[in-house]
This record gives sequence, structure tokens and C-alpha cells, in this order.
Amino acid sequence: QLQLVESGGGSVRAGGSLRLSCAVSGNTDTGYCFGWFRQAPGKEREGVAAIDSDGTTTYTDSVKGRFTISQDNAKNTLYLQMDSLKPEDTAIYYCAAEFRGRTLAMMLLYGMNFWGKGTLVTVSS
Repeated sequence: QLQLVESGGGSVRAGGSLRLSCAVSGNTDTGYCFGWFRQAPGKEREGVAAIDSDGTTTYTDSVKGRFTISQDNAKNTLYLQMDSLKPEDTAIYYCAAEFRGRTLAMMLLYGMNFWGKGTLVTVSS
């Protein structure tokens, strides 16, 4: 079992930046993949970015070049650096994890096994 706790959400103007963090605890053996998902009001959950235990990353097209997913294994923390934010990035952002097996693309499409409770990001125009 993993426990995931997000932080770093807030309000920012369009063009600004935020960095989300996700503290990971529990069975933190190597081999887990991690991801960031978001859900905007009235919309379905969307996979944003994912990272494999070997550092391989993947992003949804709408955030490529603007968002960067990374992990600090020594701190058991996952990050999402969000730059050039747009109003359409407004959503609750969730950290998630799953032991490797499926491709990152599949995980982003169908979700992962372990979830945090989310942190709200609001981008104003």
C-alpha cells in the first residue's frame, strides 16, 4: 500500500507557474510508476503526466513543453512543475501510483491503483 499526499496547489494568473508536490509513504520499493491526473469542473478525469521507475516520462499533448514531471527518490516525493499556465489548466490535480507492468500511456488513459486526495489549481485570465 502507498499513501500519497499532494501539496502546492493555489491560484495563479495565466502565464504563471506552480510546482505541485506529492509525498509518498508506505511500501516505497523501486518499481512504482507515478502520475499526475486532473479533473476540471464538469469534465472527466484526464491523465497529465507519468514517470516510470527508470525515469521515462510521458505527457498528454496539451501540456507538452509546459509541464515537467520529476521525482526525488531520496525524499520520496513526486513533482509537477507547471509553467505557462492557462485558464484551461484549472482543475483538481491528483497524484497517483501503480507498480510497473502496463505502459505509461495505458496508465494515463485508464488511471492508476493508488491515489491522493488532490490539490486545487486555479488559473485566472
